[in-house]
Amino acid sequence: MADTQATCPMESHFVRGEHTLKVPMSLFRENRERLAAVLRGNIAVPEKGAFVVLQGGVEVPFNDTDIFWPFRQESYFQWCFGVEEPDCYGCIDVTTSESILFFPRLPAEYAVWQGTLYTTDDFRKRYAVDKVYYTDEIADVLSERGASVLLTLNGLNTDSGLAAREAVFDKIGQFNVNNTLLYPEISECLFDMGANYCGYAADITCSYPANGKFTEDQKMVYNAVLDARNAVMNAAKPGVSWSKMHLLANRVMLGGLVKGGILVGDVDQMILAGLGEVFQPHGLGHLLGLDVHDVGGYLPGHPTRSSEPGLRKLRTARTLKAGMVLTIEPGCYFIDCKLDEALANGDQAKYIVREELERFRGWGGVRIEDDVLVTETGVENMTDVPRTTEEIEAWMTVGRNSKLPQECKFSDA
Repeated sequence: MADTQATCPMESHFVRGEHTLKVPMSLFRENRERLAAVLRGNIAVPEKGAFVVLQGGVEVPFNDTDIFWPFRQESYFQWCFGVEEPDCYGCIDVTTSESILFFPRLPAEYAVWQGTLYTTDDFRKRYAVDKVYYTDEIADVLSERGASVLLTLNGLNTDSGLAAREAVFDKIGQFNVNNTLLYPEISECLFDMGANYCGYAADITCSYPANGKFTEDQKMVYNAVLDARNAVMNAAKPGVSWSKMHLLANRVMLGGLVKGGILVGDVDQMILAGLGEVFQPHGLGHLLGLDVHDVGGYLPGHPTRSSEPGLRKLRTARTLKAGMVLTIEPGCYFIDCKLDEALANGDQAKYIVREELERFRGWGGVRIEDDVLVTETGVENMTDVPRTTEEIEAWMTVGRNSKLPQECKFSDA
């Protein structure tokens, strides 16, 4: 018989059954405490009576049916509370860091199909918060606690162009609501973990030859990208501009193409001519947390998006800080439309060895993407996969037939 204690839904941690990672609810408590501490340091936030108010995600119906898409919690709400149920609200007393959750009051007949309906005390223990009430009690609870201002979420995600959902509840109009203070503070990379679990995302890319063996051309391009990745890994640390890391990656990658005979000339001049964006038409990487392209890329008070080739593709231009989690993902691609544009541009075409380039058309490309944590002295790579050409070939050789499955299908028929 299975150990029911290990999978009890009311345990005070996130878990997906036996032998899966248990994420303690203390993670979210620490997130709340850090947010409250940051807000207490903001002179625009009153010393007493300020409450963060967040609205959780809602279930989304599948077209016009009574079936719902799999529920995904709203990211800011997940970061603060780790709640798995829809239609909830959460509050944080900025002065004391006290946390309050509000759950829907479900009709008793729901128990017929959903099983036991959990009490507010069950939820309090499950999510390790201070108080739990029902959503129809929000206004009364906040009034009783002397709420002088409610800090609600209102801001634009610079990657998607979509606005965060601002909390709205019955009788909110009786309170003083400030929807400008919270977003810059909560979006500022407090997202400090990367994992495809408990709401957190990971984002890695592996490029490898389908048959397990690199050709010389494939090896040349792959190593140009790997050298770019390694250069950024060695140079990235607190105080370093992410824009400079992007240019470093482009410089090393283009240098590899010069060694491979595809390009000729001065690499720095190639960068000025915009050739880096021809072969890598995306930014070096992005912030990573509860969303795969996490918030905080272009916040007020930080560098704005550049209009320069290559740099304009960056999802952030910030200076690195310890505790940030980002992807490092240089790439090199041979995309016909980009190559044709470059060959028609005299400032770029002069660096391209046309006859060498032609054999790479239709070839695809290479991207190497790792998830890293910025530490006090550099970066910690959290991605543990084969990366060198030797490692990849050795890994793909183990237990492998000399033919690919699709080759066997036809040749052995």
